[in-house]
Amino acid sequence: MVEVATVSGTLIFSHVIPAIFGFLSILLIISGIMDNKMEYTLGGIGLFFAAALLPFVILPLLLGI
Repeated sequence: MVEVATVSGTLIFSHVIPAIFGFLSILLIISGIMDNKMEYTLGGIGLFFAAALLPFVILPLLLGI
């Protein structure tokens, strides 16, 4: 049986944090494009890729796969 702490920890890393990172990255990309600030745009792109790839790095470590 799976422990409750493991399930809630994986839920945060697989659903909550990527959604927050994705939303913030879209805001940064839009702000960077509208204000002609390359740093914001690149930060938003980096954060978007982090939101997409970090669950595949963190979850195997948490689950022991």
